[in-house]
Amino acid sequence: MQNRSLVRFKARDKRSTVWVWLITPSVGLLLLFMIVPLAGVIRTSFYPGVRSFGAEGFSLEQYLEVALDPFYQIVLVETIVYGLVVSVGSLLVGFPVGYSLARLPANKRRSRLILVILPLTLSLVVIVFGWIVILGRSGIVNQLLIGIGAVDSPVRLLYTKGAVLLVLLQQFLPFMILSVMSVCSKIDPVLEHASANLRANRFTTFRRVVIPLAMPGIMTGFTLVFILTVSAFITPRLVGGGSVQMLGSIIYEQVVTGLNWPLGAALSVVMLAVTSLVVGVANTLAAKTLTGHRSIAK
Repeated sequence: MQNRSLVRFKARDKRSTVWVWLITPSVGLLLLFMIVPLAGVIRTSFYPGVRSFGAEGFSLEQYLEVALDPFYQIVLVETIVYGLVVSVGSLLVGFPVGYSLARLPANKRRSRLILVILPLTLSLVVIVFGWIVILGRSGIVNQLLIGIGAVDSPVRLLYTKGAVLLVLLQQFLPFMILSVMSVCSKIDPVLEHASANLRANRFTTFRRVVIPLAMPGIMTGFTLVFILTVSAFITPRLVGGGSVQMLGSIIYEQVVTGLNWPLGAALSVVMLAVTSLVVGVANTLAAKTLTGHRSIAK
């Protein structure tokens, strides 16, 4: 009996050792490329003045400037609003596409999936400049509007909030489609057939069966799109010009152009905190909704 217990203990100890060795590289990479840089950004945000090289001490000067300056408050609010608008828009457009792809046979799904993934293989700068050509005063859209007689002269489509939201939606839509498709492909169609046999119409089946089961994919896509949107800085600068300000662009200007690393770090920490709060609240509400649906189902 004691020999059996000793053998089990050694086997369990060996498995634990193997498990530790397996996760050590991942933990090391996480510490090296995420935790350490993040700690450096947080430390830099507490430096006084506008320079981080050779700076010493702790100060709340940067956070006070962010909190008291109305410009940064407005930009922060607008950035969060842009993130929510793009996330909701990508959900409305991406969910039907992801659901339809999940219900296709594997051979047909593969060919259509290439069209979804293709934009992710292109450089972001190439995509942005493509949209600049399309939305410019001499672009395809303006030429089409003039050709059909809708307008007499080119209209301003570029350097507007609508243009920025449109380009951001196009850039990050594949993340929502892939997240929804991966979850919906695991939903058994028998559940939808059972709902139809119980005389539930398509809308009721969609609301009471499909959406609750697809909620993990919805929240994953929502989180990815929201984080990518609020941290975007190339698209707002090139497509929005000076008329559209987002926090990512402001941080870029402070760090690269103004060389004010402490203020840029403080803005980064504030954006990280606010983004984490919004994502946490959204996931909590989604979890409560999903739990409520499961309770009703039981």
